Amino acid sequence: MSAGSVAVVVADEIGIPSWDLYELSIPLTVFGKPQPDLSDHWYDLRLCATGERDVGGADFGFGLRTPYGLDDLVGADTVVVTSVPDACIDEGAPLPPGLADALRRAHAAGARMVSLCTGAFALAEAGLLDGRRATAHWMHTAQLAARHPQVEVDDSVLYVDDGDVLTSAGLTAGLDLCLHLVRRDLGAHVANQLARRMVVPAHRPGGQSQFIDLSVPETDDEGLGPVLEWARARLDRPLTVDDLARRAAMSPRTFYRRIQAATGSTPLQWLLNQRLARAQSLLESTDLPVEKVGELSGLGTANNLRHHFLKQVGVSPGEYRRAFFARPAEPAAA
Repeated sequence: MSAGSVAVVVADEIGIPSWDLYELSIPLTVFGKPQPDLSDHWYDLRLCATGERDVGGADFGFGLRTPYGLDDLVGADTVVVTSVPDACIDEGAPLPPGLADALRRAHAAGARMVSLCTGAFALAEAGLLDGRRATAHWMHTAQLAARHPQVEVDDSVLYVDDGDVLTSAGLTAGLDLCLHLVRRDLGAHVANQLARRMVVPAHRPGGQSQFIDLSVPETDDEGLGPVLEWARARLDRPLTVDDLARRAAMSPRTFYRRIQAATGSTPLQWLLNQRLARAQSLLESTDLPVEKVGELSGLGTANNLRHHFLKQVGVSPGEYRRAFFARPAEPAAA
């Protein structure tokens, strides 16, 4: 069985390849390769050309061939539009013929509409972003706002989830959004494991401005690895910099310098980020009360958890859970 059909628009118009290889590869990698050990249901992916079914990419020395065209967008569960031709952005050139109409018909038929980077221009041209909050690559958000004043353009976020219409900023933010879709469809565990295989942060929430990346930073410092793992296994207990330094057999001053060089943050900030990341995971994957989430993550009381969430994440724990809770799960053991 399939987790749903995903139709990816591939355009080759106005004399240049309009798709960026990286952005095109994102939905192909996330949705196109079955992961039978993670889920019995995966996605049925199809590439839909805007014109000729042989999509030329002369600038890159190769092309793509697909049996699907714009008519095949209708009936897909999810439609993904990657970057539109540069001329559509810089010169106001029209979209490839029939694209806007096909997007409208797909949405009317019930498809979830997704844009990566400047694909937001196509959704806006089709009228699907009117009255909605949306984003795109920061280099083009001013043009998007000027050309489509009825769209609430936010250039400070990684992505915007507006239910049946989702938009992302450029490049890696598109990967964050696609993993977010997997999280919505198949649950937090599947999304986290897929991200681990792709060697990317498991979850960078992007629906609010100024979200920080709370993923565990990689480090080549072999001396720090064991003590950081030791600390992550004890986040629900009181921990101090002196405790970590002692565990690492270093003076507090040396430990401070080493962890700052390896992770880019102070020991206390690193510890806070790990506790927030643990709290995020618990909010996403369990129905534990907020008080218990605060206890298990080492953030203490519910009020203290709310304080740090509002300051660091930008929303309350309750709002975060409503946005990202993936599926019911058994309460975690204390």
